[in-house]
Amino acid sequence: MWRELVSAAVGGALVVVAAPIALGAVGFTAAGIAAGSTAAKMMSAAALANGGGVAAGSLVATLQSVGAAGLSTSSNVILGSIGAAAGALL
Repeated sequence: MWRELVSAAVGGALVVVAAPIALGAVGFTAAGIAAGSTAAKMMSAAALANGGGVAAGSLVATLQSVGAAGLSTSSNVILGSIGAAAGALL
């Protein structure tokens, strides 16, 4: 029982910490989208598909918002819950 609780806690914390790091690693940074990154390629594809601009609320716009401002409390709760469920299964 304790093992599952510890695994759930570690899984939840790991996902909440790793999400912003992963976004930064692909180019969604606080300073904007990093040139030459995966994020830049995603932004280019989204702009081409949308007539030259990135649509508000699109995946690229949302990921950049998270990269710049971080996750909201509710997003952290959701990600933490998913990570906890995955951790408890291990």
